[in-house]
Amino acid sequence: MPFPRASEALSRFTILDLSRVRAGPTAVRQLADWGANVIKIEEPTSLSGEQQLGGARHNGDFQNLHRNKRAMTLNLKSEDGRSAFLRMVETADVVVENFRPDVKSRLGIDYETLRKINPRIVYASISGFGQDGPYAKRPGFDQIAQGMGGLMSITGAPGQGPMRVGIPIADLTSGLFCALGILTALLERDVSGEGQWVQTSLLQSMIFMLDFQSARWLVNGEVPKQAGNNHPTNIPTGVFKTTDGYINIATTGQPIWERFVDAIGRPDFLQNPKYNSFKARSDNRDALNAEIEAITKRRSSNEWVEDLNNAGVPCGPIYSIDQVFEDPQVKHLDIAQDVPNTGDRELRLVKQPFTLSRTPSHFIAPTPEVGEHTKDILHEFGFSDAEIESLKQHHAI
Repeated sequence: MPFPRASEALSRFTILDLSRVRAGPTAVRQLADWGANVIKIEEPTSLSGEQQLGGARHNGDFQNLHRNKRAMTLNLKSEDGRSAFLRMVETADVVVENFRPDVKSRLGIDYETLRKINPRIVYASISGFGQDGPYAKRPGFDQIAQGMGGLMSITGAPGQGPMRVGIPIADLTSGLFCALGILTALLERDVSGEGQWVQTSLLQSMIFMLDFQSARWLVNGEVPKQAGNNHPTNIPTGVFKTTDGYINIATTGQPIWERFVDAIGRPDFLQNPKYNSFKARSDNRDALNAEIEAITKRRSSNEWVEDLNNAGVPCGPIYSIDQVFEDPQVKHLDIAQDVPNTGDRELRLVKQPFTLSRTPSHFIAPTPEVGEHTKDILHEFGFSDAEIESLKQHHAI
């Protein structure tokens, strides 16, 4: 039966989603939110029980990752289930998986096998450390990648030891890079007519996200250190206390520095030898921050945010999560939206962070139940009622 799409942008593509937990589902969510026909394939509950990998199905985390998708069950460990999957691959566009690298070969659903069935297939793999190499068989975990990728060594206050980031950033970025790789491969397929194998890993993604910090080492031989809330190179930039909370102030470049000292009533800083050059401010950062905070503590966060921005100095509040969604600009962006078709439950999630003028993205459905669309999906791939019944009898679905 026809089903609604979240957008028309990617509606011509069919995605077979074998991924679990977070990194893979993040990649597939990008495609689902832009209208791809995403089919989430899970083990039958007779094998896995009602609790699938990834946590409780109706909690916010799981619902956030799997909206706008349909779901079916398929036992890939059975010959009938594997045969059904290979039949679906014949007309699909993309397969996404984040098994350990050796699992897909054991199941007989690796890229080389699938490309013989459908040379146009784009096969996307996310792993912890890569598809080969000395760590290929290690289990991947976000915080492990944060540590090995160097991020924890530059996060947190100096002298307090390594600190993880407050979100699973390795999982999320590897998912986003995987989605970008899939879209790149689909664009290239329009020219060559052939699919290809897209590979990324938590470790690669984490190192890429170091960005200028990695360049400091690779280009200049400088090992970045923890700087706490201080920006490592723009000074003064950091967190400052007010009468009712904290604010971020960013003074990048001499013109903004000059506007800043005027706005806080300390133009004398421009002549002070401790602060009158970038090097001097870098050498005396702690003293300068203390003098600035002695001033910011006299007024409220809202007053400073308004006055400094009016003066052309970047400044913003530091919100708790609930405050984020009460901010007038956040409300104007309409980034938190209701998900329809949730019965008596209210579900509100964050939508995509970019917009398209002609083919916008919408929430069209919450996360499906296990196997909710199995029969409909198999019908769409040409399976007859008799074949579907046979798959049931053989515990393949």
